Amino acid sequence: MSNYTATAIAHPNIAFIKYWGNRDARLRIPVNGSISMNLAGLVTQTRVTFRTEHETDVLNLNRVAVYGKALERVSLMLDLVREMAGLHLPAEVVSANNFPTGAGIASSAAAFAALALAATQAAGLHLSEAELSRLARRGSGSAARSIPGGFVEWKAGESDQDSVAFSIAALDHWDLVDLVAIVQAGQKAVGSSEGHALAGASPLQMARVQDASRRLDLCRSAILHCDFDALAQVIELDSNLMHAVMMTSTPPLFYWEPASVALMKRVPEWRRAGLAVCYTLDAGPNVHVICAASAAAEARGQLLQVAGVEQVLIARPGGPARLVSGYDRAIEHGISA
Repeated sequence: MSNYTATAIAHPNIAFIKYWGNRDARLRIPVNGSISMNLAGLVTQTRVTFRTEHETDVLNLNRVAVYGKALERVSLMLDLVREMAGLHLPAEVVSANNFPTGAGIASSAAAFAALALAATQAAGLHLSEAELSRLARRGSGSAARSIPGGFVEWKAGESDQDSVAFSIAALDHWDLVDLVAIVQAGQKAVGSSEGHALAGASPLQMARVQDASRRLDLCRSAILHCDFDALAQVIELDSNLMHAVMMTSTPPLFYWEPASVALMKRVPEWRRAGLAVCYTLDAGPNVHVICAASAAAEARGQLLQVAGVEQVLIARPGGPARLVSGYDRAIEHGISA
């Protein structure tokens, strides 16, 4: 083995066509495919060190020791890596985000993408992009999409082997900007993993899934042709469908806050007035306002005037998960890498 330690960074992604609900919960094989954009400037940095000093795996997130279910979830992925590498050492995992954690900004996607890359490298494995995507998926489904760069499609597949994500367009293909309107930075009460398990309880989930291939085709075409109006129509529809499923599950999930609803009303009005903006929300209250780069400054100004918007994060299309030479403490203080 050449290494026992490695550090990687990965970006969260914003899903244009959503992942909600699993066909196989253990393998995190989704009921439908999805399309997303990686978010440059927002990063998770993770260092994995396999060492004999610890009796069990240790996790430190944003300078806080983490135990319980979160640590168990990390250990499950580390177990997969140890099995592949024939390794029997516990790991110390040190990780930090420069954006809010557990607030609907795909922190788990970035976290498990970075963990998959750092852990395999530290264990002396050199996996292909597809292999890393499959591994990251086992920790968090949307992490499969944070391994490749730019605009990414995750094919639902039918097994562990073919449920994998890949780039459909490079990060410089289309100069879009994601303005993340933070209306609640705290951790959400119900995490995405729990929410996925409830999706099948909604009478609307089957209709959402049956129409997914059409929406995927529309979204993919909009990206490949840089057609903003087409993108706006399909991603707002897809976001509304996912949240309709959430709100009609048993028990229902209501992620929206008053400011979320206000923004979902305002953004289409701004678009009708000529500003190239549209909205989408993941499993949380914060609103991702996708816009043409030329509209970003005006859109950000408008967002900051809406009551309840605490701050606006700015992200352009981001690259793939990648290894870095050392752990940057600045990220722990919210400074962008």
